[in-house]
Amino acid sequence: MNSGDTAWLLVSSALVLLMTPGVAFFYGGMVRSKNVLNMLMMSVSAMGVVTILWALFGYSETFGNDTGHFFGKITQYWGLAGLIGKDADANPPLVGTAPHQVAALSFVAFQLMFGIITVALISGAVADRLRFGPWLLFSALWATLVYFPVAHWVFAFDNVTAEHGGWIANQIKAIDFAGGTAVHINSGVAGLVLALVLGKRRGWPKTPMRPHNLPFVMLGASLLWFGWYGFNAGSALTAGPTASSVFITTSVATAAAMLAWLLVEKIRDGHATSLGASSGVVAGLVAITPSCSSVNVLGALVIGVAGGAICAVAVGLKYRLGYDDALDVVGVHMVGGIVGTLLVGLVAAPEAPAGVKGLFYGGGFDQLWRQAVGAGAVLVYSAVVTAIIAFALKHTIGLRADPEGEARGLDESEHAESAYDFSAVGTGSVERRAFAEAAMKE
Repeated sequence: MNSGDTAWLLVSSALVLLMTPGVAFFYGGMVRSKNVLNMLMMSVSAMGVVTILWALFGYSETFGNDTGHFFGKITQYWGLAGLIGKDADANPPLVGTAPHQVAALSFVAFQLMFGIITVALISGAVADRLRFGPWLLFSALWATLVYFPVAHWVFAFDNVTAEHGGWIANQIKAIDFAGGTAVHINSGVAGLVLALVLGKRRGWPKTPMRPHNLPFVMLGASLLWFGWYGFNAGSALTAGPTASSVFITTSVATAAAMLAWLLVEKIRDGHATSLGASSGVVAGLVAITPSCSSVNVLGALVIGVAGGAICAVAVGLKYRLGYDDALDVVGVHMVGGIVGTLLVGLVAAPEAPAGVKGLFYGGGFDQLWRQAVGAGAVLVYSAVVTAIIAFALKHTIGLRADPEGEARGLDESEHAESAYDFSAVGTGSVERRAFAEAAMKE
């Protein structure tokens, strides 16, 4: 076991876990004040649900021996059997190739964090209207039926734990270094389908539904950027040249995307906003995720600019097409994931760690079609299975809050709590807040 690489992977795991609170604050600041706790709870609850499933069978379903290229053998590591306990301590199972083998449990921890944040990302599309209980059940079903199989297609490979890796990675040979398809396209299209099944928020789009706390949004984006280095660079599994290269391409693309988003805002709206800067950061991180190991600095710039500009335009499509993606999960994660995945086929540079040639480097269309097949397969599968889960829950236990609960806010109706205590009057209306402030001055 390489102790240095194992330590790097454990640190990366902690960084990726931090991304989920980052998502919680990012989303929590974007909703109205009456729903902020509910948004935080949806992300935090994903940490609970996915962790239990992962320890019981999720890791095995994802990284167990391949069964028909669809998912891993679910019983192989049930309860992490063989990976934890006295026998494992005496002769610890390893992951990777010598001399960079890491403790298998560090890899288990690292991949767990991917599953958690993928589920959490979906919640932004259905903000303000999805009941908390059905969300927990949806999370469990979706992780089991969608995320674990798709992660097997993308992440399982021969020298980790499976005898035959997932078909996207090994048969199609599409490049997805850290989860552009398995995480972002997957969660983005799931958010779109769930939003369509739930229906629009009451009053949308005529009623203004502005972010209630932009400092929360910027805090969340900052935590995401910080944690994303574990997400991308950690996916190298070793603390070496590949992780270092990925660290730089991630930084360059994210910075470029933020500036590109702000430029689009300035041209389109006449001003650049903090919400735009935060959204641009996330769009750049999403776009570079699948391609961070296959591009040089110039390619990272191209992907960052394309991701930031295209996502800035894409978030407005919901008003034209009529779907209520509350917090732009579709426009940022699905679209950004598609952009980053396809651009591998154009700007992949042979001198990058992946060693693949894109179209612009003389590689022809070979890698581009592979990227398109990988992205398309994940998109279609996620859409179909998410629709089945959503319709089943809608027509059994129900998904949406009742009109009164939605009007009062999910913080009160679902959790019996309020994020902000206007104790003198007990509610958050403008008139009563003004009365409370006047009373405090007196």
